[in-house]
Amino acid sequence: MNEPVLERSTPAIVTRPLLIGNPAPRFSTRTTMGNRSLDDYRGRWLVFFSHPADFTPVCTSEFVAFSKAYGRFQALGCDLLALSVDSLYSHIAWVRSIHERFGVTVLFPITEDPSMAIAAAYGMIHPDAADSSTVRATFVIDPGGLIRAMVWYPMSTGRSVEEILRLVEALQTSDKEAVSTPEGWRHGDPVIEPAPITVDALNDQDPSGDTLDWYYRLRKL
Repeated sequence: MNEPVLERSTPAIVTRPLLIGNPAPRFSTRTTMGNRSLDDYRGRWLVFFSHPADFTPVCTSEFVAFSKAYGRFQALGCDLLALSVDSLYSHIAWVRSIHERFGVTVLFPITEDPSMAIAAAYGMIHPDAADSSTVRATFVIDPGGLIRAMVWYPMSTGRSVEEILRLVEALQTSDKEAVSTPEGWRHGDPVIEPAPITVDALNDQDPSGDTLDWYYRLRKL
């Protein structure tokens, strides 16, 4: 059986936690849609997420939601890639079960990781964990292969797919417009202009928009 392969530049065991801005650990492995490597997703955004196990109710609810939102992720130029330490055959059987029981087709690949090499590289399994189940880790990786956001949930609590969609679009908007996004920002909401960092810039700032104070200026895109 083919095992997942980590690129030589990536250690199999993480000696320190991954941080926002770090290069995402590179790997190649088998998936339910053929062989995949992280490099296949260069030039596009990627949501790479783990689930504790196939054929479990919380994970199934997430996969149904991710599958129904797949077209919305694609509209953002963002792909989905799932992982658990279960075997490829388990993944395939679970995908078929989701289609038969829920009428939902899983349109994104699920990677196998029986040796836990990928999960270890991403810190998805604690070294002292009682079993091999991964937590609900979600990594947003940008087109350059950098980790831009990380969200972690316990095994008992399902993710919000709507929040992950919002997060991806907020990151893309910040990159494109050189702005920040306020709490709960959604497409069409005002964004936050960068605060001036010199007295001259403060005196020259454009009074247009919704200026609540010199450091908090909202504007519509």
